[in-house]
Amino acid sequence: MLAVERITLDYESTLTGVETLPVLGWIIASDQRNVEQIAWQIQIAQDEGFTSLCYDSGDVRSAESANITLPALSLTPSAHYVVRVKIHDNQGNVSDWSPTARFITGLPAAQWQAVFISAETPADKERSKGTLLRREFALPDGEIVSAIVHASALGLYQLYLNGQRVGQDELSPGWTSYHHHLRYQTYDVASLLQPGGNALGAMVGAGWYKGDMSFNRYRNYYGEQTAFIGQLVVRYRDGREVVIATDGLWQASDAPIVFSELYDGEIYDARLEQVGWSQPGFTATLWRDVTLLAADKSVLTPQTSCAVQAVERLQPIAMIVTPQGDKVLDFGQNLTGWVDFTVRGERGQKVVLRHFEVLDADGNVYLDNLRTAKQCVDYTLRGGQDEHYHPHFTFQGFRYVRIDAWPGTPAPEDFCAVVLHSAMQPTGSLETSRDDLNQLHHNIVWGLKGNFVDVPTDCPQRDERLGWTGDAQIFCRTASYLMQTRNFFSKWLLDLKYDQTEEGGVPHVVPDILTGKCDNDRFLSHGRTHSAAAWADAAVINPWTLYLMYGDKAILRQQYDSMKAWVDFMRAHAVEHMWRYRLQFGDWVALDAKEGSYFGATPNELICMAYYALSTKLFARTAQVLGNKADYAAYSALHEAIVARFQQEFFTPTGRLAARTQTAHILALCFDLVPTAFRERTVQTLLQLLEENDGHLVTGFVGTPYFCHALSENGQTEAAWQLLLKEDFPSWLYQVHAGATTIWEHWDGIKLDGTMWSPDMNSFNHYAYGAIGEWLYRAAAGINPDESEPGFKRIHLRPLPGGDIRWLKASYQSNYGNIGVHWQRDGEKMLTLSVAIPPNTRADVVLEGAERVLNDDGVAFVACTEGVRAALGSGRYTFTYLLA
Repeated sequence: MLAVERITLDYESTLTGVETLPVLGWIIASDQRNVEQIAWQIQIAQDEGFTSLCYDSGDVRSAESANITLPALSLTPSAHYVVRVKIHDNQGNVSDWSPTARFITGLPAAQWQAVFISAETPADKERSKGTLLRREFALPDGEIVSAIVHASALGLYQLYLNGQRVGQDELSPGWTSYHHHLRYQTYDVASLLQPGGNALGAMVGAGWYKGDMSFNRYRNYYGEQTAFIGQLVVRYRDGREVVIATDGLWQASDAPIVFSELYDGEIYDARLEQVGWSQPGFTATLWRDVTLLAADKSVLTPQTSCAVQAVERLQPIAMIVTPQGDKVLDFGQNLTGWVDFTVRGERGQKVVLRHFEVLDADGNVYLDNLRTAKQCVDYTLRGGQDEHYHPHFTFQGFRYVRIDAWPGTPAPEDFCAVVLHSAMQPTGSLETSRDDLNQLHHNIVWGLKGNFVDVPTDCPQRDERLGWTGDAQIFCRTASYLMQTRNFFSKWLLDLKYDQTEEGGVPHVVPDILTGKCDNDRFLSHGRTHSAAAWADAAVINPWTLYLMYGDKAILRQQYDSMKAWVDFMRAHAVEHMWRYRLQFGDWVALDAKEGSYFGATPNELICMAYYALSTKLFARTAQVLGNKADYAAYSALHEAIVARFQQEFFTPTGRLAARTQTAHILALCFDLVPTAFRERTVQTLLQLLEENDGHLVTGFVGTPYFCHALSENGQTEAAWQLLLKEDFPSWLYQVHAGATTIWEHWDGIKLDGTMWSPDMNSFNHYAYGAIGEWLYRAAAGINPDESEPGFKRIHLRPLPGGDIRWLKASYQSNYGNIGVHWQRDGEKMLTLSVAIPPNTRADVVLEGAERVLNDDGVAFVACTEGVRAALGSGRYTFTYLLA
């Protein structure tokens, strides 16, 4: 049996708003081993029957089934396309045509007839109200074959057609460096149109564009008026086309949203609702004219996928009354989103909900760690019937909700928590014999969900919620095992590129809203808002990570100039290859910091040099991948010089690393900065530093992600397991046993006595330390891509059992299909390993520490340094072996 299960378009199942032909791939299914594709045929059409082809490749002799770039094809804007593929394999099988994949084309900037329209004036720059926009139109008679609408906003918007909400996206168009890159959304609305009279409507809010943001609480970062732009394209069977675009004929009014801000929540007065405002026939005599804004339409770019959506719904697990007498809903999970509720009461009565993360030591509501963020929803009833509500242009980070006002007696069934995050396909799963380790994995996943809300934020609850580059860099590899993050990070990296300084410096946060807005900040004043080691290195590390995980050269091409500019920035500020620039965060919030300090004990100079070396090495490899021989040679030589300088500066002639911290040794080992002769000494010193802290880590944001790797990659797998499985403070499992459902910002965000670490900076949904997830997939499960054949075309499988874990099951849904690993101990010496390798890939499997293979499943193993090794084709295999 041979079949194509699914086609992917830019790694997604469907796309909307496509302006250029997407990269294609497909998942192959077969019940045989050693299956390799030898040929494919792709067809593209605008009709489901493929009766009139736009493209037919014919039979193409190729083993590639991912990252297929077809010749440029002229695409009709605002149109539907379907794609299918059939393949041949190396065993004489030919598949049927695959299920179709679909995409809708977008609207190139030059074809926008629409203009930006606003219901606000400059006098509204300090207000965060919602506004309404509407336009009625009549369609001529005839058979409609397609109706596509394209829309965006300066601010946030929701679109309506004939009273029905268009699409399922939330918080659109998201947050970008708006002056460079404003995304528009595309929707098929044919089913919502009706003969004769129709009406389009949009509700608009402040959002990231002009809202009150950051811990500095500035507003109007990008502009002072919200605005909306939209263009509906209706095509008829006879070739006619009708375009309805935003223009001066639209009308404006205020919405029932009296106030809506991302941090503070929403105030909604249902008494102000105008029933039928987005339907034809509505009387809009009191509505006002719109204002036309001369905003730049050339920056409009399509959002083809990965929009924020309502992904899950959770019911309360309890309704409690605190010792202080507050009524509190417990949803059992720290999450990002909002509360959806149904209420009945008299006109003018209120619902007031306050969202928060944790209860204090006495079981009371704890709000201090929210800082100035109110996270409050205030709803005024219109009265007389059941009323259903959830916020529109805000989101909250919470597990608990305090009910400050409610008509009558609230019941748990009146409420539902709606989980919002960027829509990404889950790709990773992992389960072990230990419940607490499983909970840790759960917490890592939910840390991703809570913070991947259009940008990779540091936290979703307090007055920050910024795209800190360090957090995103640290967590990128873990995130890319858990979900398909290529398109999420590609969009964010484009903004990183746009927001770089002229010199190539990389902002601490992307999009950058700190520069010029931090004069009173003790850390960030005087222009210290860019170019910190490990943070700015996201410019290089993240694109390279996406290349490894997805085999995607396009992301390297997109970011190449940005990557080079960052390395050149470091070089320009280096003296004899030693560099440092203004504010450095160092090993942020490490436990070896001085009392009262956020900065760990590892010298900034060492961290700067380590990341300078890493980014330079990765950029040189990028140049090699893209065929830039001159840059490859130049930056390889620069990397060698940086490493030599590092070794000269930080290693004594006898091999002692001058900085005696865990993080210093971790970075030196993981970034290949240790002279070969001194590697074992460096490993042993790291073990000593671990022992001096009773087997605990004291690392911060920089050292922690690499700690277990530094051990397991240097013959200390059991030490890595013991570190991971520590249950007391400080450890990953300390948080789990303290009841965490996400990853905390601090190892002891809640102390043993129930008191809090600090109100200043104590997020309970902060994914950075969740980067241990990378070790779980890459080491514990042993699933790794091959750099020479990235994207898991060639797979390295080298599981590392250890600790008291009796079994582990993991899977990763790659571009080629599912990669599975299941190992199980039988006593102390016997292990069984089952693996699944998708068709059209090959794998190298290593049985770590194997002395004898009892069941080889027909595979020829050979001895190697790590144990035994074999090369495998696709299929399922089970091996049993004895450990030495």
